[in-house]
Amino acid sequence: MTLSHPETNELSRLLIGAAIEVHRELGPGLLESIYEECLYFELESLGVSVRHQESIPIIYKGRKIIGTYRPDLVVNDLIIVEAKALEKVLPVHKAQVLTYLKLLKIPVGLLFNFNTEGMTEGIVRISL
Repeated sequence: MTLSHPETNELSRLLIGAAIEVHRELGPGLLESIYEECLYFELESLGVSVRHQESIPIIYKGRKIIGTYRPDLVVNDLIIVEAKALEKVLPVHKAQVLTYLKLLKIPVGLLFNFNTEGMTEGIVRISL
């Protein structure tokens, strides 16, 4: 799937705005599951298509492998969103998003770390 930059950029801006709104309402210091649920609610209220915690099937040599790969949110089947509440984003967190991108063949992921003073400090964009 090839997307033009305007498509992914516009949707990314919408998602970042939603994350900023959640952070503005809640601030840092909560569990990531709370931010994830609130972000899901925020995105649904904006009218975007959001899949929440759906399992990704792994197919290996024609066989379905049971796995526990569940991205937090898949938005419009174009962008994966992972919500975190970390002291610091590490390479393993970025690798998690990259894994979801590869498995779902989605070109863009946004990792939101809500454990920051300002939400813009906690945004990481990852692409294939």
